[in-house]
Amino acid sequence: MRLVQLEAAFLAQQAKPKTRKKTAAGQKPRSWARRWLRRLLLVAAVIVFLPIALTPIYLVPSVHPVSLLMVKDLVTLQGYRRDWVEFEDMGTVLPYSVVMSEDGQLCSHGGVDWAALSSVVEDALAGEGLRGASTIPMQTVKNLFLWHGRSYLRKALEVPLALYFDAIVPKQRLLEIYLNIAEWGPNLYGAEAAAQHYFGRPAKSLTRRQAALLAVTLPNPGARNPAKPS
Repeated sequence: MRLVQLEAAFLAQQAKPKTRKKTAAGQKPRSWARRWLRRLLLVAAVIVFLPIALTPIYLVPSVHPVSLLMVKDLVTLQGYRRDWVEFEDMGTVLPYSVVMSEDGQLCSHGGVDWAALSSVVEDALAGEGLRGASTIPMQTVKNLFLWHGRSYLRKALEVPLALYFDAIVPKQRLLEIYLNIAEWGPNLYGAEAAAQHYFGRPAKSLTRRQAALLAVTLPNPGARNPAKPS
């Protein structure tokens, strides 16, 4: 009888680790899911709180913001060219050309052109694909805080960020930031660097034709060369 009890106790001891392993194995998928959930929440927090924290700082004239593409160029050791120029030193020809080309309603909307955006949504729902309608505030927050490439998620994030940015930053300062971080070619950012690179002159000395050529390059700076228009 005692032998039977000892054997039963031994078998019980042998079974315990297996039970623990099974429990631990059963917890692995849930642990993996929790880790990814934490990561997603962290990314969401950065996307939300970084713009909220940085936007008031960008009100300071001596602060010269950089875009995420510029950061990428630095991290990948490519470097970039950007010569910051204050709005008053850009002249009037290039800013006017860019506004007329990219966002003719800049002075009248609050960061988002709702009529244009509504048209884009209707076209997307009809299966016609995603197209533009980004205002200069939307392009500015995209360059500063978001990734490039067409996606519904990024476009959705642009809207509240643009509304917030436009509410905090005066239009002239907003346009100054945009013109100094916009991409005008590989590793080439800002109106001054673009004017010097393509036409060998400062932005304030551009002709109307040169300014127009730079403005129409903005939607696709990787494929268009303002010095050699096709």
